Amino acid sequence: MVNLAVSDLCFSLTLPLRLVYYIREGIWGFPDWLCRLCVYGFYVNLYTSILFLTLLSLLRWLAVVQPLRHNTLATPRRILLVCLGIWVFVGVASSFFLAQGVVVRGGVRRCFEVQRPSSWNLVLSLNYVAVFFGFLVPFVVIICSYSFIVRRLTTRADSLVERHRHARARGAGARGGRRRSLSLVSAVIVTFLLCFLPYHGARSLHLHAVCSGWSCAAVVALQRTVVVTLCLAASNSAVNPLLYYYCTQNFRDKFSRARSRVSTRTRSQL
Repeated sequence: MVNLAVSDLCFSLTLPLRLVYYIREGIWGFPDWLCRLCVYGFYVNLYTSILFLTLLSLLRWLAVVQPLRHNTLATPRRILLVCLGIWVFVGVASSFFLAQGVVVRGGVRRCFEVQRPSSWNLVLSLNYVAVFFGFLVPFVVIICSYSFIVRRLTTRADSLVERHRHARARGAGARGGRRRSLSLVSAVIVTFLLCFLPYHGARSLHLHAVCSGWSCAAVVALQRTVVVTLCLAASNSAVNPLLYYYCTQNFRDKFSRARSRVSTRTRSQL
């Protein structure tokens, strides 16, 4: 959770620079090193966020479907090593973008562009790797993990309701917990699709258009589409806290207790 929050925070810190860049119609007015760091940090934080979401889904699956193995396998030390491995893997895989600094084109300093035309094919190959390992594999893992979780929760809830069919309160509580779990699972999957699928699709099409020599109008249109879908990818950083904190009953209980303490303290002061 902490690593996901750090990744989302760092990911969000790169967005104001992009916003200024696009508002100024593609003019980079910051130092070259900041352009390199922004490009590199964007991809590092994007894919670490996706992989941490995937790791969370695996841990939830292990806790629900294999609770005994979860206690022995998911130790804090091992989870820490896996998280560090994710940071190192994505950081090394994205190191190519540290070399992509400011490009002077038409007398204008630009960022987020490939420096040499010969590098476009390499970027297209890296895109395939990123789409496969950074989107398709995590999405399949998330779908499979939450499918098993839904089936297990549904089976448990149904058996509990049948066992205590005369205890209406318990049955209602079980159904309520199942509804909350199903809602959370659905929200995670839908958010993952809406945030990351359009961006990866638009980016792949844009790179294909550049490498295949499509018309200038098509390339520009696809480039603008990438910018729009990038906003969807960025919105995931704002949605994650809502999904993994607010939708959790434990968090809502703590928030209610904190609000009650504040209200009590305010009334006592008055």
